[in-house]
Amino acid sequence: MASQTLLKKWGNSLAVIIPKKEIREKNLSENDRIKIEIFKEADFSDVFGTLKTKITGQEFKDEIKKGWE
Repeated sequence: MASQTLLKKWGNSLAVIIPKKEIREKNLSENDRIKIEIFKEADFSDVFGTLKTKITGQEFKDEIKKGWE
């Protein structure tokens, strides 16, 4: 199951907060060893409006997101 969250500053490091729903579903508790895959979410906000194409912005986003889910 994929979940989105933000990186937060924690001292000199960055931290990820695992949503409570995920903790319950996976029966996680403190000091459990877990494995995390990290994918940076793409930011296309500066691209929209500059493309000369005949498809809508939503169609373009849908095409880019194929395979991400």
